[in-house]
Amino acid sequence: QFQLVESGGGLVQPGGSLRLSCTSNGFSLDVYAIGWFRRAPGKEREGVSCISSSGSNTVDADSVKGRFTISRDNAKNMVYLQMNSLKPEDTGVYYCAAEIIPVQARCVPGDFGSWGQGTQVTVSS
Repeated sequence: QFQLVESGGGLVQPGGSLRLSCTSNGFSLDVYAIGWFRRAPGKEREGVSCISSSGSNTVDADSVKGRFTISRDNAKNMVYLQMNSLKPEDTGVYYCAAEIIPVQARCVPGDFGSWGQGTQVTVSS
């Protein structure tokens, strides 16, 4: 069964950095677009960043542009979300998701069918 596993969450002070990682349980991710999504307390799940299967296309939410960078290393079967200049409003559970789709202009949860369990990110002093 295809499963995604996230890691790298934790508690960080405002202005700090974290790197989230996403991999699968033995299945190759190189044909899948991967998205990072988050659910803040009391809010719906929202798109953060998405990357195409080759890594050539990315889409970022306006709220994270210039601070977060999505990348992938298909040789290592890994997808990363580098988060810099973190703000308290970045707090939430972060999920990675996979789907065989192009990544062009949007990054929305409804386009993705396979999801990880999530990793908690808390930005607080």
